[in-house]
Amino acid sequence: MVGGTVKGPRETDFAYQAVYRYLTSLIEEPASDSRVRLPSLRQLADRLSVSISTIQYAYSLLEKEGRVYSVAKSGYYALPVSSITVPGSGHDLLETVYVNARRPGMLVLSADEPALLQPLDRPLLLLERELLRQYPRQPQSSSQPCGELELRAALAARYTSSPLRCWHADDVYIGADLRGVLEILIAVLGLKDATVVVESPCDWVILRLLQAADVEVIELPLQACGGLDVERLRELLETRPVRLVMLSSSVNMPRGSLAPDDNRHLVAQLLAQHGSWVLENDCYGELGFEPDGLRFRDVLDPDRLIVFSTFEKVIGPEAPYGYLLSRHLRVELQRQFLLRSFRLSPIRQKAIARLYGNGRIDHHLQVLRRLLKDRKVQMTQLLQERLGDALQFVDPQGGATIWARSLRQVDVHRVFQRLLKHQVVIAPGELFSLQGLHSQHLRLSHTFGGDPDLAAVLGLLGDALRLEAID
Repeated sequence: MVGGTVKGPRETDFAYQAVYRYLTSLIEEPASDSRVRLPSLRQLADRLSVSISTIQYAYSLLEKEGRVYSVAKSGYYALPVSSITVPGSGHDLLETVYVNARRPGMLVLSADEPALLQPLDRPLLLLERELLRQYPRQPQSSSQPCGELELRAALAARYTSSPLRCWHADDVYIGADLRGVLEILIAVLGLKDATVVVESPCDWVILRLLQAADVEVIELPLQACGGLDVERLRELLETRPVRLVMLSSSVNMPRGSLAPDDNRHLVAQLLAQHGSWVLENDCYGELGFEPDGLRFRDVLDPDRLIVFSTFEKVIGPEAPYGYLLSRHLRVELQRQFLLRSFRLSPIRQKAIARLYGNGRIDHHLQVLRRLLKDRKVQMTQLLQERLGDALQFVDPQGGATIWARSLRQVDVHRVFQRLLKHQVVIAPGELFSLQGLHSQHLRLSHTFGGDPDLAAVLGLLGDALRLEAID
């Protein structure tokens, strides 16, 4: 077994990236074809001098890639070496993107990691150490299955905007990650075999979760202005048994666009007429370049609204927790969170709450938005100069990605494969739809590690687009 602390070759690595590489070396060591039990979260945290949350996040990445699996009350196991395919050799495009994005030496132009530019991991861990001195080795309380009360109260206060649109700590539920929270929500709302309307393009994690739960997903493409087609939505609500409508709070990702205010009002009025439940995706709500704009929850009926989000997009991978806010379904939500028994660090949650309480998050967001906007300007200028005749892109109003469409008819899947040979990873647009939409689109990132020669990389992208054009 490999021993020692986590010290990777790149000083700029997040802790989870170094843990990920360490776990990868453990997985690749065994030569047998039998399953191999991996160290527990606590064993690795003690061995590598990092937090349990960091270990859990690294394990979750490997689990998504199909390289490890977990057994309840037993731990994590590595799959036999013979069962692991060579990166990029499978038929699942999403898996191929995930695996190649984590290979050494790859330039990941597909990522969606806004906090990569300015993570809050160091302030968070400093606060955690201070709190550990105040609460030495305090065992995790079994009486707070929905999350640490201090953090739930901080979130409730942050989302409260008026006496009508107010939230309380009991309305807030915190889970280990966004995926786990959404799985609970799907179960509580009884969405199996139900019909849900989502904006399109839509985040692939959400689409895959809905698909796995046998939800009938109707994709409503965003218009050029960034808004929804109100008449099409009306038709769906009147002719289909729509259980739920999912909307972005402000910036739609991956498109990076904002719906016009008048469109938001019209959609809200329509949803109120039909008494529809609305699920608001607020993962990017704090990452609009102009943060004071109208959000959907400002015009929706709060009694028919559920909000979900994650700290990871703002704070970084040291805060992978997901959370949701709901005024109703309290008994069932509490029961499901209790059954799930998320292993959350109470100290880490308290530290996140203090970041909100002392204003550090707000200062951080000001800096992060400015950095994101600067990177966006740099990237879009280069795209216009180098690929103006090949790509048309939406000018992002927030976030860390750019949504682009090929001006020629191309096989984007082959473009993706061609770029992999040059150690460049993009995200084909087909990942953001279950119904075959966006086949001529791709998502690019304007935040990535290192200092690549972007002009050269975009040249490779331009060559691939031309070579894979369909006559």
